[in-house]
Amino acid sequence: YTDSYAESVYSFANTIHTVDGGTHLTGMRAAITRTINDYARKNNLLKDSDPNFSGDDTREGLTAIVSIKHRDPQFESQTKVKLMNAEVQTQVQQVLGEALSEFLEGSPRAGRAIVQKCLTSARARDAARKARDLVIRKSALESLTLPGKLADCSERDPNKCELYIVEGDSAGGSAKQGRDRHFQAILPLRGKILNTERARLDKVLSNNEVKALISALGTSIGESFDLSGLRYGRVIIMTDADVDGSHIRTLLLTFFFRYMPELIEEGHLFVAQPPLYRIEYKNKRQYAYTENERAQIIKQLGVDGDRVSVQRYKGLGEMNPQQLWETTMDPANRILLQVTIEDAAAADRTFDMLMGAAVPPRRRFIQTHAKEVRNLDI
Repeated sequence: YTDSYAESVYSFANTIHTVDGGTHLTGMRAAITRTINDYARKNNLLKDSDPNFSGDDTREGLTAIVSIKHRDPQFESQTKVKLMNAEVQTQVQQVLGEALSEFLEGSPRAGRAIVQKCLTSARARDAARKARDLVIRKSALESLTLPGKLADCSERDPNKCELYIVEGDSAGGSAKQGRDRHFQAILPLRGKILNTERARLDKVLSNNEVKALISALGTSIGESFDLSGLRYGRVIIMTDADVDGSHIRTLLLTFFFRYMPELIEEGHLFVAQPPLYRIEYKNKRQYAYTENERAQIIKQLGVDGDRVSVQRYKGLGEMNPQQLWETTMDPANRILLQVTIEDAAAADRTFDMLMGAAVPPRRRFIQTHAKEVRNLDI
């Protein structure tokens, strides 16, 4: 067990990584939940009036590997991502249950620490459920609960609507003025949102910026997430093209990855690519999105660089509404990157390393990639 809030469990059958788990993983989870509940009851660490810990409670912060060997493993498909042998569940549950029970009885200090962590998780889960229910109830009254800073669009067909999530009031003001009000909505966020990698769901749901985002999207969150309630076919993160903008973008991606992964899997999440430079020569305006593109445009003009006006945008707020529309919001000209998760397990490990509480893995990553600093922005 770690002091993290995330569960990190990997399963193997005959050395094959079963990405989707299977009966061996089910047996392990059942053994942990039952054994910890039995231990807590036996040692009066749970009151008679208290409900049992859920599986999520007993596995919060757990790091584990379950690896079994079987003479005739049966998998769900040819890809061998899920073990199906029914007898394995019983065997793993029995063996692990006995070993874990023996460990808890022989190490009362560790046992009590684990139970205390489960108690904290259960209380946080109950607080999160109440907060989530409140969000759901409010969402039912859409016209009353949409955040006041949301500049909504007039189109009623969600598939035709877009929500731009922007940082700060200045960029939000330009975006609101420059957008196409028919199908583009704007939600400005104040500063950097909560780092959801390091926070429990109850704390996440108490954050005003997160609540505004959930309310605007209309999908709820976590176990209650319902994609059919999505109010916008495209959810577009639009931040400055600098380190602060990249940090805000990473925080938002972490939130969506942890609590609304279906939004990514179904192709609804995008990242806008604002230009870095505006280049003017003889009343002709061009935009460059990279250093190389800027150099290439100036070279193609075939004139002395001193005769060319080059402006570097430090933030979206520096663009007037017309420029923001032309470069970043006009479907005919803009560049959008669709956010995908090709390998959920790898993405999970990367976000945990970059945004989690453990410092040594992040330090090693920075030391390894220090010379590639241009590639560090997510």
